[in-house]
Amino acid sequence: MAVPQSKEPASSDPAAAANPAPLVLASASPRRLQLLQQIGMTPADIDPADIDETPRKRELPPAYAKRIAAAKADAVVARHGGAFVLAADTVVAVGRRILPKPEDEAAARACLTLLSGRRHRVLGAVVVQAPDGRRADVLVTTAVVFKRLCEAEIEDYLAGGEWRGKAGGYAIQGRAAAFIPRIIGSYPNVVGLPLVETRNLLTGLGYRT
Repeated sequence: MAVPQSKEPASSDPAAAANPAPLVLASASPRRLQLLQQIGMTPADIDPADIDETPRKRELPPAYAKRIAAAKADAVVARHGGAFVLAADTVVAVGRRILPKPEDEAAARACLTLLSGRRHRVLGAVVVQAPDGRRADVLVTTAVVFKRLCEAEIEDYLAGGEWRGKAGGYAIQGRAAAFIPRIIGSYPNVVGLPLVETRNLLTGLGYRT
């Protein structure tokens, strides 16, 4: 009679069944962290990339978004060997024009004035690198329609301060939601991270929650 082969006992440590490699978010954005937590993909570490985000001369919005997301990933991968690294960039574009992430009211006012009564694009570029060096990326585009804003609405929004550092000078998850009657595409992409596509990139490279 054949003698059954012995097997290693199953580990009772829950960590053993989890990912052997941690997830690192290459962003300081609290919105991206909250979105990842929403789908159960809480990163083990947050390490923002400090890179030059100045657009190149005549650089188009899609190329810019992909380049910046890849540069963020490159900067953080070098500091986290053996981890999954997730980097992203969100760009608000009107035609070929890349809108800034304003740090002063004048720049934010210019953004809101330009967006008023128009349809624009929000481009979300996401890059994931696996511990073995494999890399995957995606670019997601959402169309956003702004109602026509009066001067009082712009000034009231500026006074609230939530525009500071936001692409295009507004936050759809905040008071600016009152300016947006319609979007076509991914809502979380406008907030800061397209969730369906991000999850697909991570799981496709082997990350498991």
